Amino acid sequence: MTETLVNDARVMSKGQVTIPKNIRAVLGVSTGDRVTFIVENGQVRVINSAIYAMQQFRRQMQGEAEKAGFNSEEDVAEWITKSRREENESNANL
Repeated sequence: MTETLVNDARVMSKGQVTIPKNIRAVLGVSTGDRVTFIVENGQVRVINSAIYAMQQFRRQMQGEAEKAGFNSEEDVAEWITKSRREENESNANL
């Protein structure tokens, strides 16, 4: 079940708004963190910028693993093992 939080804040003269403590906790943001505002259909969503960046990255990378031949977690694990062996062999030859 999705929990809905509703809170309000006053817009100050410079356009600043204090995000209420319970909303900051849900967003996982604290002093110095960044938030992203997304406006769609006259509504504004506020999201933790780090989470938003990861979502964007995931969207941009969608399908790239398959193009590179990674079709399962086993393919990824195999590639990691092979890469580590090659790196270890390369370092041993130095």
